[in-house]
Amino acid sequence: MDEQSPSPTPSQEARQWAMFCHFAAFIGLLIPFGNILGPLIVWQLKRDLDPFVDDQGKEALNFHITVSIAALVCMLLAVVVIGFLLLPLLGLAALVLTIIAGIKANEGKLYRYPLCWRLVK
Repeated sequence: MDEQSPSPTPSQEARQWAMFCHFAAFIGLLIPFGNILGPLIVWQLKRDLDPFVDDQGKEALNFHITVSIAALVCMLLAVVVIGFLLLPLLGLAALVLTIIAGIKANEGKLYRYPLCWRLVK
């Protein structure tokens, strides 16, 4: 996990929008694939505001794409029962890591999710 403070320190507005990029994934609790759509929409709207928002928006989007792919694999593995055990663990890990990322972004620190497939560069 690479945690660094970007230079110069992002503005309060930039830090808040970066936090919203991470927390927008909770829309997935209401609509299917909202965990991808939420960060995507916030990132697309605010990525030109600050490089910090752009970076954290891409990071949130990449992580939740990875989580969605992992959830689909868990659903397939439910056929052999192991998926029923892995899916709740995946959900808990995604919840905890998203909260940590949002807090770090609000502090102005770059956050990198562990085990994340970075498709959006």
